[in-house]
Amino acid sequence: MLRNAAALGLLAGALAIPSFAQQEHPRGVPHLDHVFLVMMENHGYQQVINNPNEPYLNSLINSGRVNLATNYFAVGHPSLTNYLEIVGGSNFAVRSDNAPDWGNTACTPNISSGLVNADNGGGNAPVKVDTGNICPIWGSGTDAETPAVDTWNEIAGPFVALADLDGVKSVPAAPTVGKTIGDQLDANGLHWKSYQESLPLGSVYGVNYSNGTATNLTDFTTLAPLTSSSVVQLYAVKHNPFAYFRSVQDGDDPDNSLKNVVGFDGPRGLYADLTRGDVPALAFIAPNQCDDQHGRGNGDAFCAFDYGQNDSGYTYGTQVGLNPGLIQQGDVTIERIVKAIHRSPVWEQGRSAIVIVWDENDYSGSATQLTGLFPSQNQNRVVLTVETNFGHSPGVQSNTYYNSFSLLRSMESAFGLPCLNHACDADVQAMSDLFGEEHHP
Repeated sequence: MLRNAAALGLLAGALAIPSFAQQEHPRGVPHLDHVFLVMMENHGYQQVINNPNEPYLNSLINSGRVNLATNYFAVGHPSLTNYLEIVGGSNFAVRSDNAPDWGNTACTPNISSGLVNADNGGGNAPVKVDTGNICPIWGSGTDAETPAVDTWNEIAGPFVALADLDGVKSVPAAPTVGKTIGDQLDANGLHWKSYQESLPLGSVYGVNYSNGTATNLTDFTTLAPLTSSSVVQLYAVKHNPFAYFRSVQDGDDPDNSLKNVVGFDGPRGLYADLTRGDVPALAFIAPNQCDDQHGRGNGDAFCAFDYGQNDSGYTYGTQVGLNPGLIQQGDVTIERIVKAIHRSPVWEQGRSAIVIVWDENDYSGSATQLTGLFPSQNQNRVVLTVETNFGHSPGVQSNTYYNSFSLLRSMESAFGLPCLNHACDADVQAMSDLFGEEHHP
């Protein structure tokens, strides 16, 4: 009996290891009823601040209507990795923009298999990789390390190295549970929605991209001479992180399923919900790839990619060479969303916050440098602003070091949830100066 008890104790200890990935409610941010999280794409801090083609957002900052993080960093690359880190506090061993392996219950999630889902086919990868569609995320295991400088995976074009975070800090692999803040909210009787612009009509199951009409599932046999290459990929599943999780794909819980993924328009869409004042605790808002400043190669002039100007081994990471139309398109989109939130009855009730954040600095690479100490414009620093409907903020500009995990920790704090995965790391702080301090009698 003693041997059996000891064995059971060891087993319980082994099973308990991943529980360190979720800890008690992080303090620092006051209770919020609603968080509106607006995701923008691919531009660094210095490309957005004081950009003449970004007048609305800069007017909010310069007038002190919003608080600004001046030292906020995206963690890794590419887009999907950052989106996963914001909603789940981990890359879940995914360092690619690959599509979900929809509904595959036989595959092993990357956090369990020990394989990193990456863009690199294995050339100089220091870890075992796979490059296929991403197995639905669930269970527990270990995520992938985020090196300070990426020299093997997300390098393309002129790059030989890409800075994660500030090009000096790194994030070691750690025990990880395969869940998001959406799972946490649902377990606590709260609601979330992922508002995705340009979704097709009908179910989003299996949809990897869409222009609002055609998708990767479209039968083009009756649409000749049109082909799949004719589709401007406005909606992209890589910007919809919740869709990668088994709980959401399975939909066993209707309140934590793909039913929570809706468009901007229509009776259950963003603008209808705001008009009715019927919005979830977390509104995850992702404009399409022409409106979020990502750009598309087959879009119009206001959606064309902007690669920036390259000189002396560095892509500048400044405003030089950017597409002014793409920047303006994003700024107008921000204005449209923010003003719709301000007009909603929800903004006059309870306590709410609007967070606007860029997912990554797509200009954080170098054609020559393989180690740290990247120039500031080539680090993964991005803009994050917070506006609340309570108190009278003087327009705080915080130079405290924050990152994507800080954003998750702050939202969890606001909703009274335990921290998840790297949001629990000792050096990750809730952004109390940007959201307003939590006061305890």
